[in-house]
Amino acid sequence: MGENRRAGLTPQKLIDAALRLLDEVGLEGLTVRRLAAELGVRSPALYWHIRTKQDLLDGMAGAIVLSAGMGPPEEGESWQDWLARRGRSYRRSLLAHRDGARVVANATGLGQEPIRRLNEELTAMLAHGFTPVLALRTITAISHYVTGFVLQEQAARPPGTAPLDPLIDLLGGDVEAPLVVALREGSSAGGDAAFEHGLHAIIAGTMPAGPCSDT
Repeated sequence: MGENRRAGLTPQKLIDAALRLLDEVGLEGLTVRRLAAELGVRSPALYWHIRTKQDLLDGMAGAIVLSAGMGPPEEGESWQDWLARRGRSYRRSLLAHRDGARVVANATGLGQEPIRRLNEELTAMLAHGFTPVLALRTITAISHYVTGFVLQEQAARPPGTAPLDPLIDLLGGDVEAPLVVALREGSSAGGDAAFEHGLHAIIAGTMPAGPCSDT
């Protein structure tokens, strides 16, 4: 029975099971031993398909990134709208899994398919006036922004909103200090509005030099 179960395993089945387990126990609780128990096999059986735990985590990261729907702009879609859509979709894919941003941030590689699709995206951006370097820098900047934003969103925090009184005390009791007003009116470091502001700031600061820049 053990041999049959081992023969039924594939790298993709391991990744899918690991992502489900990640949602249950988080990155700290995800171990090869626990994954093997989840699959009903002994740990050595998993190493027929993965060399190390990092290989497993890299596969999980690749699956998370691919779930965002990588690919070039749709027909008639401006590069600005595409980058915004890409950033939002990537954020959703990270938030879809507990500690998803940490898994991707700590990856040492994402696998062949994400690299192939990234190259397709860069190729499409050339037609919009981007150079290969600017195209890669732009996508990298957005990816890093989204990953960092979600890392903050998924960081463990005590429930509830932090009181403003300690901050007001630090600012000499000024209840109308700009920082106090901003936080009181909901301009926190997280949330959809803050995310959209940062995303659009990056896109607005991107200036392809070619004749087909869609600006």
